[in-house]
Amino acid sequence: MTASASLVAPTHESVRGRSLWQDSWARLRRNRAAVAGMVILSLIIVVCIAGPWFLPWQPDAQDLKLKAVPPGTASLVPGTSTTATHWLGTDSLGRDLLVRTLKGGRVSLMVGLIATLVALLIGVSYGATAGYVGGRTDAFMMRLVDILYALPFMIFVILLTATLGEFVEQRFGNSIYVVFAAIGAVEWLTMSRIVRAQVQSLVRQEFVEAARSLGLPSWKIIARHILPNVLGPVIVYATLTVPAVMLLEAGLSFLGLGVQPPGTSWGTLINDGAKNIETSWWMLTFPALFFSATLFCLNFAGDGLRDALDVRTAKD
Repeated sequence: MTASASLVAPTHESVRGRSLWQDSWARLRRNRAAVAGMVILSLIIVVCIAGPWFLPWQPDAQDLKLKAVPPGTASLVPGTSTTATHWLGTDSLGRDLLVRTLKGGRVSLMVGLIATLVALLIGVSYGATAGYVGGRTDAFMMRLVDILYALPFMIFVILLTATLGEFVEQRFGNSIYVVFAAIGAVEWLTMSRIVRAQVQSLVRQEFVEAARSLGLPSWKIIARHILPNVLGPVIVYATLTVPAVMLLEAGLSFLGLGVQPPGTSWGTLINDGAKNIETSWWMLTFPALFFSATLFCLNFAGDGLRDALDVRTAKD
């Protein structure tokens, strides 16, 4: 028995299988540009959140006698007898540019994330419903999307911001919520089309038919069986939507319809810097560098996730 057992003993180690998510994570780690983008983006987020706590300057503290000074200039900290350095200089009102850039980063990143979540919530729900129900309901819902696509996005956001901005500011004390709603209300259209196409390819699969035969309601089939299978494209598009939303917010702030003073964002800082570029180059350069670096990192991360979650790129 011992000899025969030794003859049939395996001569090689068994190969462990990997799930789809494990395989995607392995491909993502091999994409150096995506990994570097996510690391740098994480550092930018941490610096924007925690950085102002370690700086002696207040974002809205003005020093009209100081006005715009170049990077590296030292001055007295308001309310104290100590001096500190303005590492990125100051703006035309004598406010420290570094702390305002970090605070503006908080607002810009928050606009990008929250508006993207609003767009995902509307787009995924709308597209999944249209793709699952089909028929005339699907045709009507998608014709409505086509009509909204025909409207100029920027003009629609400007009208919504201009008409509701004052009302929301009076009720909630800040018009930034209008920016969230306005941008999210126009960015969900593409997501709805993506989800609808994915759902239509899944709705006739065997596992969906099995769920129907068990008597599960439609909303449970969509939530438990269909949406998890379209999660990959949704994640990829979400990472690509955040920079698009941030660019849209920057454009609105540049036009004076986004974040209103004394609030700040990268868009408002770039707007102020563009007005003073001839005399104070640093007011435009440093906020633009932070903004550009964040957009590059988000796009690299989105491209990496797209390649990692695309099963067609998986090796046998």
